[in-house]
Formats: sequence, structure tokens, C-alpha cells
Amino acid sequence: MANKKITVNPRSRRLMIHETVTAYLFLLPFLIFFLGFVVYPMVMCIITSFFDATMGREDIFVGFGNYKELFNDSVFWKALWNTLIIVVVSVPVTCIFSLWVASAISKMPVVATSAFRCIFYLPVVTGSVAVTMVWKWMFNNYYGIFNYIGQTTGMIDQPINWLGDPKYALGCIILILLTTSVGQPIVLYVSALDNVDKSLVEAAEVDGATQMQAFWKIKWPQIMPTTLYILVITTINSFQCFALIQLLTSGGPNNSTMTIMYYIYYNAFKLYRYGYGNAMGVILAIVIAILSAVQFKAGQEK
Repeated sequence: MANKKITVNPRSRRLMIHETVTAYLFLLPFLIFFLGFVVYPMVMCIITSFFDATMGREDIFVGFGNYKELFNDSVFWKALWNTLIIVVVSVPVTCIFSLWVASAISKMPVVATSAFRCIFYLPVVTGSVAVTMVWKWMFNNYYGIFNYIGQTTGMIDQPINWLGDPKYALGCIILILLTTSVGQPIVLYVSALDNVDKSLVEAAEVDGATQMQAFWKIKWPQIMPTTLYILVITTINSFQCFALIQLLTSGGPNNSTMTIMYYIYYNAFKLYRYGYGNAMGVILAIVIAILSAVQFKAGQEK
């Protein structure tokens, strides 16, 4: 059978071109913003990382000099270690706690579910500075509520300098980060659980499956895409922990709460070592990209 040549109506072709041009015109403002404020800074960050760049003079090309100095910088390794601790602790705890809370409130009446979603999401929409200042007052070693409760109940003999003691400072940062990170995952998990096919769950329960078996065999596979998304955004947010450090400890005491993001800020905007700060930014981007790729791979295999 001979191949028939497909002809396109000229009017349809003009309509298709018109729709394509219109779509790109609508996308143009976003594309300009994306290229100017995302792509261009990323490219400049990589380029500047190969220079000794600072204020008041021409940039000096140093090749991999910034990276060599970086890997010999003990503060950088301390900041990387603290950041990894924050990620390893906060990411699984956030996901598990959010899923547990979402499973509980999704079974409640609609009004109660909506109320709890608003309560847990409130720290997300509240300004980070305001939330941090409240926590700073609670951790105050003179009149903070934690020292007051601890001394009143006899749990501690004297006030503890929570944010000024290396034994407690990083743990306090992680606790605050957890309370401000669970709001969005809870809302996402509630929506994901509501979209689970209820007929499959009812059929499994009729066949004698327990609630735990129904969850792992039916609900968990259906909410896996949501879990993967939550893992990725929570990991990125944990790596980018900055506001808490800046407002509470400034990386102290003795660099016990120093993170990669704050160390980048310290070098770039306090020491004016832009090239060195950009080199750390490149390393941080590579680490986040590798972890995100591993999470995506693990999620797809499941």
C-alpha cells in the first residue's frame, strides 16, 4: 500500500502558529525572570568560583585555588558535618511525624481536619523572624520558659544556656527547624491520603487485613509520589538552613551551629570573599543534586 501524503489545512497551520506564538508571549515574562535571576546567577556563581573576587579591585583568576583552600578549611568541614546532622535528623523525623499526624487528622470530620491543617500550617505562613524570636525567648537562659519549667519541676538545678552551650545549641536549632517544617508535609499528606482509593482499603479490610497491612500494601504505594516530593523539598530546606542560625547563634558557640549556608554568607557578605563563597555554593549544589537524584532513584524503584 502506497504511503499517502498528509496535507495540512493552511488555516489549521496558521491557527497552530498563532497559538504557539501566543503561548510563548505569555511565557516570556517568566522566561526573562528565570534567565535573568536564576540561570545567569548560577552561571556567574560557577565562573566566579575560579576567581579571587572581592570588592574594590579586579578579579584574579586562581583556577581551582578556592576549591583547594575549601577542602583544607576546618570550619568548612565542621559546617558540612553540622549540616549533614541537621539533614539526617530532620528529614526522616519530619516525614514520619507528618505522615502520622496526617493519618490521624484525615480520619476526623471535615471541620476538625481543616482546623488542624490550619494550626500545623500556621508556622509556615508566619514570618520566620517572628517565629525565631519567640523560640529565642523560650530558650533564654535567664527568663526562658524551658528553664522555668525545668527548675520548677526539678528536672534541672540551674538555668541552662541552651543556645550558648555547644552540647545543646545544635539540638535546639534542629528542634526549631522541625516545628517550622512539618506544616507543608502534613497538608500534602492529608490531600494524598484523601485521594487513596477507599474501595481497595475496604476490600482489604473485608478480607481480614489489619489497618497496618492495609496502610503498607494499599495506601503507602499510592502516596509514594507525595513522599518522594516531601523528601526532596525537606532535604533542600534542611541544607539551606540559614535564618535560624543568623538570628540565634551566628554559627556559634565555637562553630557548633555553623552550617554551609551561613558559612557561605559569612565569607561572601562579611569577609567579601565572593569567589570563595561561590566555590562553597557550587559544592553545596552538587551535594544537594546527588542526594536528590538518589532519592528519586530510590522512589522509582519502590
